[in-house]
Amino acid sequence: MITFDKLSFWEKDTYTAEADFLIVGAGLVGYSTALSLRARYPHAKITILERGYLPSGASTKNAGFACFGSPSELLDDLEKMSENEVLSILQKRWDGLQILRSRLGDAAIDFQENASFELFREGEKYELEKTLSQIDFLNSFVEQAIGTKNTFEKVTPQLFPFGGVAGVLKNNYEGQIHTGKMMQKLYQLVISNNINVLFNISVTHWEDTDTMVNIFTNHGLLKTKKLMICTNGLVTNMIPSLPVQPARAQVLITKPLDKLNWKGTFHYDKGYYYFRNINNRILLGGGRNLDFEGETTTAFDNTDLIQNALTDLLEQVISPKTNVEIDYFWSGIMGVGNSKAPLVESVSPSVFVGVRMGGMGVAMGSKIGEELAELVAATQP
Repeated sequence: MITFDKLSFWEKDTYTAEADFLIVGAGLVGYSTALSLRARYPHAKITILERGYLPSGASTKNAGFACFGSPSELLDDLEKMSENEVLSILQKRWDGLQILRSRLGDAAIDFQENASFELFREGEKYELEKTLSQIDFLNSFVEQAIGTKNTFEKVTPQLFPFGGVAGVLKNNYEGQIHTGKMMQKLYQLVISNNINVLFNISVTHWEDTDTMVNIFTNHGLLKTKKLMICTNGLVTNMIPSLPVQPARAQVLITKPLDKLNWKGTFHYDKGYYYFRNINNRILLGGGRNLDFEGETTTAFDNTDLIQNALTDLLEQVISPKTNVEIDYFWSGIMGVGNSKAPLVESVSPSVFVGVRMGGMGVAMGSKIGEELAELVAATQP
C-alpha cells in the first residue's frame, strides 16, 4: 500500500494538499454538502474521503423511494412529537426531494411519480379505520407543511394482485428513483465542480487543533481547515458518543418477470417492509423489526431470519399467483436514533456532522447537505 508520504509532488499538490473543507463520506449527504459549499466558495479546495471503492453506507443501497411519509407513520409521529416537530421533519423531506430533482433533473435519476401505497393487512382493520378517520386532518396538515392538496386518499385493494390486504391508502405525490443513476450523476457533478473524491480512504480518528484539523487515515495524515462527517449510521465508528445507532436494512431483488402489472412504491406492516417495481423486477426490503438488536450493526450481511421473511412475503403476499425467482440479496446501513430529526451540529470548533437520516436519506440528504454547509459557513471568518 502506497502511503501519502510516498506520493509524487503532482499527486500531493492535486489530491492530498491541505483542504479548506474536507468531507468524510461520499454518499448523498457528503456530495450535497460539497456542492452547497462550492456554491458559496468557488475557489476553495474541497476534498471528499470515502472508505470504500463505492459509497459504503446506504446511498447506493437503498430502495430508491422518493417518499416523505405514509399516513400511519405521520399519525404515529404526531403521537410522539409536537406538530411543529413533525412539520419541520416533513418540510425537510419535501425540500430535500425538490433540491435533488432540481439539481440533477428527473430524467437523470429516472424519477417517476407513480404514487405510493400503504397496505393494511387483514388483521389491521382497526388501524385502517383509525387512519381513515384522520385522512382529512392529515391532508390539511401536509398541505400546511409542503403545499400539496389532497395528498392521501383511499383506493380499492382490488387494484393490485396482492394477497391478504384489507385496505390501501394512496399518497399521490410520492415516487421512485434509480439510486445508482442518482449517485453517478452526483459524482459527475461533484467532479465537474473541481471537488476531489478519494476512495478507499478510511478515517481512524481526527484531532481539532486551534488552527487545523488533523485527519488520521489508513494511508497517512491529511489536514483541513474544516471537517464534515457525513457517514450517517456509520458515524458511530468515529464518534460513538453521538445519539445515532446503525440500523441494517436487508433487501432482495427478483429476476425479471414476463409481466408486472403494477407500478409504485408500497409500505407494508407499519412500514417495516417496503417494495416497489424496478422495470419488470420486484425490489423488496425490511424485516428489521424481527430482530432489532441483531440489526443494530454496521456489518453488511444478510441473515437467514430476514431472508426467509422477505421470501415468504414475496411469495405469499406480493406475488401469490406468480412464480417469481429471487436474483440476489444485499444490505445497507441506515442511521436512526431516539428522534427522527436529523443531526446537524458541530462536535468541536472545526468539526461538524450531518447524520441520522432515519431511513429517509433520499428525501432528506440534499437538504441536510445544504444545512450543514450553512452551519459551516456561519463559522467562517
